[in-house]
Amino acid sequence: MKTKQILGITAGLMVWAATAMAQTKETSYTFLVNQLVPDANKNGLFMTTNLSIAGATTINAVTVSLDITGGYNGDLFAFLSGPNGGYAVLLNRVGVSNDASSFGYGNHGFDIVLSDSAANDVHYYQSGSYTTNGSGQLTGMWVPDGRNIDPKDSAPSLFGSTSPSALLSSFNGTNPNGVWTIFVADLSTGAQSQLVSWGLDIITVPESSVLALGIMGLGLLAGMGKIGGRSRMK
Repeated sequence: MKTKQILGITAGLMVWAATAMAQTKETSYTFLVNQLVPDANKNGLFMTTNLSIAGATTINAVTVSLDITGGYNGDLFAFLSGPNGGYAVLLNRVGVSNDASSFGYGNHGFDIVLSDSAANDVHYYQSGSYTTNGSGQLTGMWVPDGRNIDPKDSAPSLFGSTSPSALLSSFNGTNPNGVWTIFVADLSTGAQSQLVSWGLDIITVPESSVLALGIMGLGLLAGMGKIGGRSRMK
């Protein structure tokens, strides 16, 4: 009898845990910008947005979309910072490495989604199969650049030897509510880029799910204690 009761409580906890996990919430935003990125100017373009996701307490995953036209992709540096921690380098002079031109790739723009779970690194997108649209923008889903080094003064060899570290997973476990900041800079003279839009897709865990797991865990412990007590009295 004792074993059956313990198994019953355990099964109940597993059901509640599964239900809580199913309550993850996905919220998507697209922010229209339509502003030119200052050419050859490390001060770049800052854009901020204040988010409020009802009931959300913890980020499980973040993906970012970028729509940038014109310019030269190898000139661009972009990062995203969160309201409560987290910092991701989205672009860092793509194509620059110890065996490539310091100017990086010469394609004109991005229409991409950046995700840590993508198959390939955006920094070296020309090293494999890639597609561009009718406007010459890179398309598809890519891992963010993530190379957290100075994009203006670093030697090209550092890009070839530096592994991605500032990725979108840095936001996991933080609260999504508050001011998010995206920054885009063009670091070399030439054609000018325009940030058309950018987007956020955020998966969060609501507070009720966290509480449910905690309450059920306490219930399991209490139930096991009572069962054990009755067994000893027999």
